[in-house]
Amino acid sequence: MTGRIFAGVALAAMLLTAGPAAAEQLLWGVKAEQLEYRRGGDSNLLAWDVNAHVGTDELKLVYRSEGEFKRKGSVLERFENHFRAQVPISTFFDAVGGVRIDTPEGPDRVHGLIGLHGLAPQWFEVDADFFVSDHPSFRLEVEYEALITNRLILTPSLEFDLPFKDDTAIDIGAWGPKAEIGLRLGYDLIDRLVSPYVGVHYERVFGKTRDLARAEGKDDDAFYLTVGMKMIF
Repeated sequence: MTGRIFAGVALAAMLLTAGPAAAEQLLWGVKAEQLEYRRGGDSNLLAWDVNAHVGTDELKLVYRSEGEFKRKGSVLERFENHFRAQVPISTFFDAVGGVRIDTPEGPDRVHGLIGLHGLAPQWFEVDADFFVSDHPSFRLEVEYEALITNRLILTPSLEFDLPFKDDTAIDIGAWGPKAEIGLRLGYDLIDRLVSPYVGVHYERVFGKTRDLARAEGKDDDAFYLTVGMKMIF
């Protein structure tokens, strides 16, 4: 119930703040950070991380879709929908507020979200979000693009999720974090607009979340080889 209240408040704020910005020139874009196939043992996945935005320099409305589809058994393991508003608070960072709606295998979840997104020193892309609901959590995402040549790009990434409360319906334990580490090597085909890549992806759960996974007969970590495409429209 708390999550739905925060979701409604955040969505209303987004709609109200959009009014003044409508008179300014609107900019829009779509970016697929990851569209990839992950192969690892018997748990091969299709994974994606795509966002679309519309707005001005002073206010952007953003939709982000992130998820994983397990080919064996045709299971949608994770599906997140983020609806958020972003306003600049400094040259390199935006404040973020909105709603996250999860529709994975298992019960749906609705969260309000607040956070900071932007570029840290040395050009690390950082997203830090608090998700506020009956099952609150914190997520930190860090990514860096290292140019090996003008077209060859190495992208290390880190994602760290920390739940603050048990959600045993989806095998999450309080203070039992999940970490994901990736390393992808891409080649810029068309001016950073289309970049196929290959890489590796590793994820592991800890603490009470690990204990719940083991109790269900699941692995507490997974390693994948990946092949995919990054695109910008």
